[in-house]
Order: sequence, then C-alpha cells, then structure tokens
Amino acid sequence: MHALRHFYASVLLDAGESVKAVSEYLGHADPAMTLRVYAHLMPSSAARARHAIDRMWHNS
Repeated sequence: MHALRHFYASVLLDAGESVKAVSEYLGHADPAMTLRVYAHLMPSSAARARHAIDRMWHNS
C-alpha cells in the first residue's frame, strides 16, 4: 500500500500538480511534510521555466 501511495504522489508531482494539493490528497497536515518526503520527485523549476517560455514563443 505504501508503494502505491508513493507512486500516486510521484505521478501527480511529475504532472505538475501543486504540493499543496498533493498534500491534501495524501492527508498530510502540512505541505512541508509532503515536500520533505517527495521533493526529490518534483521536476526542476528551471525545466518548468524553460518549458513555459518555449510554449509562450510557440503559441504567439
């Protein structure tokens, strides 16, 4: 069951779901708990920033 929970959280975070939302879905009392456990699974903010700018240029 723990592995399924970890998989669920990792899929959501990789898809860009907010830490706050994932924290609520998992029943964590505080998003900081979610960050401590799952931060290593989150895509880098640099990659997200590059993709956001790329999308902006390609959609113009």
